Amino acid sequence: MSLPPPPDRPALPPGTRVLLDAGVRRYGALLVGGAPVRAVRLGAGGARLLEGGSFVLDGTPGRAGLAAQLVGAGLAAYVADAPPPAGDDVLVVVPAHERADGVERLLGALGGAVPVLVVDDASPDPGPLAATAARHGADVLRLPTNLGPAGARNAGLAEARRRGATYVLFVDSDVVVTAEELRRLRAAFVDPGLAVVAPRIRGLVETGSALTRYEAVASSLDRGPRSAFVAPGTAVAYVPSAVLLARVAALGEGFAADLRVGEDVDLVWRLVRAGWRVRYDAGATARHDHRVALGAWARRRADYGGSAAVLAARHGDLVAPAVLAPLGVAQVAALLLQRPVPTVLAGGAGVVVAARLADRLGGDADARRTATSLTLLATWMNVEQVAAGLLRHHWPLTVVGLATSRRVRRLVAAAVVADTAAGWVRQRPATDVATYAVLRRLDDLAYGWGVWRGAVSERSVRSLLPAWRRS
Repeated sequence: MSLPPPPDRPALPPGTRVLLDAGVRRYGALLVGGAPVRAVRLGAGGARLLEGGSFVLDGTPGRAGLAAQLVGAGLAAYVADAPPPAGDDVLVVVPAHERADGVERLLGALGGAVPVLVVDDASPDPGPLAATAARHGADVLRLPTNLGPAGARNAGLAEARRRGATYVLFVDSDVVVTAEELRRLRAAFVDPGLAVVAPRIRGLVETGSALTRYEAVASSLDRGPRSAFVAPGTAVAYVPSAVLLARVAALGEGFAADLRVGEDVDLVWRLVRAGWRVRYDAGATARHDHRVALGAWARRRADYGGSAAVLAARHGDLVAPAVLAPLGVAQVAALLLQRPVPTVLAGGAGVVVAARLADRLGGDADARRTATSLTLLATWMNVEQVAAGLLRHHWPLTVVGLATSRRVRRLVAAAVVADTAAGWVRQRPATDVATYAVLRRLDDLAYGWGVWRGAVSERSVRSLLPAWRRS
């Protein structure tokens, strides 16, 4: 499915603000961050301009050029100081199969501030959805056959295009989002190269059972507390279709209608490949009615894992469970072998990589600090990849190893401790450590089962294999 390209070098109006991402690290004149991680060396003027973390375009080529460089590298974003009103240029599309109670809750939160189209995906009884929409002044498009979420969204997209809407807000029927959050998302489109922006998705209820409290911090829909550009292989590799505000002109035919799971990842990656930007705005929030019955929760996690094989068939190693460069291979080998010589060699490889990177960045003190930081970050990411492989993506192989190898048992024990501790510190769940550890392992087991089930169904191991990079 082809997508139109973004506009070529569009002019931005004076007064547009350029804001460094919160995750960007600064080492003197060097900025490090983005997706994938990049380093940009600022000149004296650029360093002064960014002392406060942002600057405003004033129509001069110098500022415009710096802005294009930073935004293109994923280090900064264009933002509007005064969000425009979200009105007739946005159509809200709500795909729904029954779920009239969820649609009622959503339309009440929007409060009639924007036009809404409820796409009834062939509900057995259309009456409740039609009555709910009528109470809130929303339109209904009833589909004669069930097309699934992707097909229903595409029907709404076609209607948005027919009505001349500039933007379409896709919102699932188990989500709540307000008009105020929509206005914040709408402000991101001051960037003419932006195709999609998505909010942070938190739980509608975050207290109660242990699983509810776990989902409050570990939901697959919550992409974390930091805003970022979205790209495969980065900290925010995708955004879920539960809530997406999109530029109609960028979407082409829309979602892959043959996908029942993973259609959001597929669309985002196709947009990025076509040259568009996709933004995750952690400052905007929507609320999702999480599955918190253990069986339904585990099945959904397995469904997410099962999408990996289908996505691998379409996007190759972008869905790989691990990405390894030469340094990563050395470090993974050291962890697996658990012997002094490989460990020393891996440490030496890290020193060499850091030294070479420092030379490439200019060789000064800022470059050495940057190179050291990036090498340590890469080392930790390799440790996390080993833990994820053992405990999540490849746990069926780990079970075999546990039964046959003392070395594997030691490694798995260390991985469980490291992964649980890192997750606990990062997510700060409102549960005790033991409960969190058990639920985290169940999460891994369900997802990994889905990955292997999908690989068998697709008759392909591509979703199980690591990707290799030269550097």
